[in-house]
Amino acid sequence: MTKRVGLFVFLVVSTVCAALVSLLIGAREMGFGATVSAVRDGIVLAFSDTAEQLEAPSDEAKIIAQLRVPRTLLGLLVGAALGTAGALLQGHTRNPLADTNLLGVGPGAALAVAAAISFHGSMTVVGTVGVGFLGAMLAAALVFVLSMRSLGSTPITVVLGGSALGAVCSALTSGIVLTHTQSLNEMRFWTAGAIAGRDMQVVAVLAPVIVFGLVGAFVSANQLNLLNLGDDVANALGVRVSIARTVGIVLVALLTGAAVAGAGPIGFVALVVPHLVRTFTGPDYRWVLPCSALAGATLLLLADVFGRVIARPGELQVGITLAFVGAPFALHILRKGAKL
Repeated sequence: MTKRVGLFVFLVVSTVCAALVSLLIGAREMGFGATVSAVRDGIVLAFSDTAEQLEAPSDEAKIIAQLRVPRTLLGLLVGAALGTAGALLQGHTRNPLADTNLLGVGPGAALAVAAAISFHGSMTVVGTVGVGFLGAMLAAALVFVLSMRSLGSTPITVVLGGSALGAVCSALTSGIVLTHTQSLNEMRFWTAGAIAGRDMQVVAVLAPVIVFGLVGAFVSANQLNLLNLGDDVANALGVRVSIARTVGIVLVALLTGAAVAGAGPIGFVALVVPHLVRTFTGPDYRWVLPCSALAGATLLLLADVFGRVIARPGELQVGITLAFVGAPFALHILRKGAKL
């Protein structure tokens, strides 16, 4: 228990520090004193009304308020959503190598965005987020329908259906992008996975969805512990197995859909984070889920900051940066053999 409490406190502190680093460091270099003052003013400015925004004390404060504050908040939300969704999916499938991309949510969102751009033309960031979330939810619903009409909505059939649907959506997206130049130009940035360029309106749209999904996941942690004892044992202890698993997969789809809609398809967070957390907490999902949320938020923000620093005056999208970290770690897991 002491070890788990210590890990949780460490992750809370790490998340706060990562958020501060994200606010302090950017592609544009500023003096430390000016940056600290700008962060203080920028945070106030980001949550103030229009009249107060016109009295911004400096250009640096405007940069913090308009760019870094929304970027940091979105990174916290998306990282927490992906970390929690990965832990939930691995718990329900009893497979420590399960990833949220197996549900077909990411490819479904990408197909919806590509189709909308090809038919409608350029869209606002909020419009792209809305279309992406709609596509993600439709893909998840279709996966459930297909799995229930075959062998029943079990975690295995859901993952198999999601993989098949993801392949179809990816093929259709490639066809649209290759035959439509405007879709290609806009999709190549979205598919890389990034939290840059989003404003507070995007954060306000996604925050309620992600918070609802996180609360639902944390509440279901005890039932997930019972499910991992085996379906027969869980049923004997009063758990409605089919309902509990359905709710769990729906929460995974909700969290993943919101994250993909806001930041594009970001890989490896949902795979790497729960595996690392379980090495310290053990299989108790009352600790795995909240710790995965904190660790996912920390990892995503630190990877985003690293992408800003390594390619100055430009920057690397966080999805590309995470690929350098996640791919070797995934190979390491496969080599050693993962345990749930």
